[in-house]
Amino acid sequence: MSREKTLALRKNVKPFENSELKKSIVQLINTIPPFFILWFLAYKSLDVSVWLTVALSVIAAGFVIRIFIIFHDCTHGSFFKNKKANNITGTITGIITLFAYEKWKREHNIHHATSGNLDKRGVGDIWMMTVEEYIEASPMKRLSYRLYRNPIVMFGLGPALLFLVSNRINRKGAPAKERNNTYLINISVIVIYALMIWLIGWQAFAIIQGTILFVAGALGIWLFYVQHQFEDSYFEDESEWDYVKAAIEGSSYYKLPRVLQWVTGNIGFHHVHHLSPRVPNYNLEKAHDSTPPLHKATTINLRKSLESIHFRLFDEDNKSFVNFKEIKHLLKNSKQTVNVNSKNSSFESK
Repeated sequence: MSREKTLALRKNVKPFENSELKKSIVQLINTIPPFFILWFLAYKSLDVSVWLTVALSVIAAGFVIRIFIIFHDCTHGSFFKNKKANNITGTITGIITLFAYEKWKREHNIHHATSGNLDKRGVGDIWMMTVEEYIEASPMKRLSYRLYRNPIVMFGLGPALLFLVSNRINRKGAPAKERNNTYLINISVIVIYALMIWLIGWQAFAIIQGTILFVAGALGIWLFYVQHQFEDSYFEDESEWDYVKAAIEGSSYYKLPRVLQWVTGNIGFHHVHHLSPRVPNYNLEKAHDSTPPLHKATTINLRKSLESIHFRLFDEDNKSFVNFKEIKHLLKNSKQTVNVNSKNSSFESK
């Protein structure tokens, strides 16, 4: 994309970067109170049926996703114009969603600055290996990667590891502001959870909050996964990488039914979000509709998105994803080459 087209595209999106106080407050009102109401109803329904409790908890999990989108906007400074308001709201919603605000803000901003860059992977993204990297990796590393990319591990164990481990620990060398924010959120969560267990018992709390966190976590990981891991997604080496291309070609437009679009806070317009993170979630659809070049982004629906489960490795030569079965012959050839080289080396030493 030429520099002129890039500048024109950003200029077209610029008007949608302004947050509106009224819309932000309305979103807080129609998101956070309903979550707590559903939580209360789930608890009261235990006297009727545990399955009704689980059903209400699943619905509440949808609101946790929506709360997370508010948290997410705050990390970009796009939910409110005021920086302090974003930080306070982000920290409170971080307590509800079990995400460390300052820690995640740093990691996610790195993700935005490096998305699609093969030379700058590893922070704020999903572990992805290229075919060449996988072939050259040790058997143990291959096993670790296969386990990581297994849907049962990623979407089943992933939420627990995310909420209980990753989000609770500060990185080495983190500044005081980031460390203290994580401590504040961790202590708040411990106090609130302990109080709730004391009030209603650990069984009831485990059924309701456990269901909410598992469903919300699995769906959140799925959204993040599918919006960057799709057929013909954009990945390039540093020398060829381009921010705008990475945003439009490396982030999908996940076209969801209206109800799910509302629950997920328009994050399906991920290409718009990556092009301009300052656009608040309630303006993403408008920015997309008003900017024709953005209509060229890869569009996937619910059915199409399920195909991405089979995407395991990125093939740099063909610029597409492949599964493990498709590279079996390459692994076999690699082993044969290693054996031949080993024999030759042994022969020469004799």
